[in-house]
Amino acid sequence: MTLIRVALIVAAVAFAAMIVSAALRADIFESFAAVSADPWGAVSLVDLYIGFLAFGVIVWFVEPDMRARLGVIIALPFLGNLVALPWLAWRLPMFARALRRR
Repeated sequence: MTLIRVALIVAAVAFAAMIVSAALRADIFESFAAVSADPWGAVSLVDLYIGFLAFGVIVWFVEPDMRARLGVIIALPFLGNLVALPWLAWRLPMFARALRRR
C-alpha cells in the first residue's frame, strides 16, 4: 500500500509541475475557450467536473473531519486532481481497512 500512496503523491507532484509549465506557456482563459469551443472539448470538461462531483460525494461520506471534508470539496472544482490525489493517498489506509472488513 505504501507504494500506491507514494505513486499517488508522485502523480500529484508531476501534475503540479505540468500546471506550472502550462501557466508559463499559455493563458488559461484562452486555452479553456479553445477547448470548450470544440464539442469534444466541452464533453471532456463536463466529464471532468462530473468526476469532481462524484469524488466530492465520496469525500463527503467517508471523510470523518468536517474541516477536511469541506476543504477538499470546495477545492475540487478549482484544483481538481491536485487535491484528489493527496487526499486519496492520505485516506488509502482507511479505505483498505474498510474493504478488508467486507
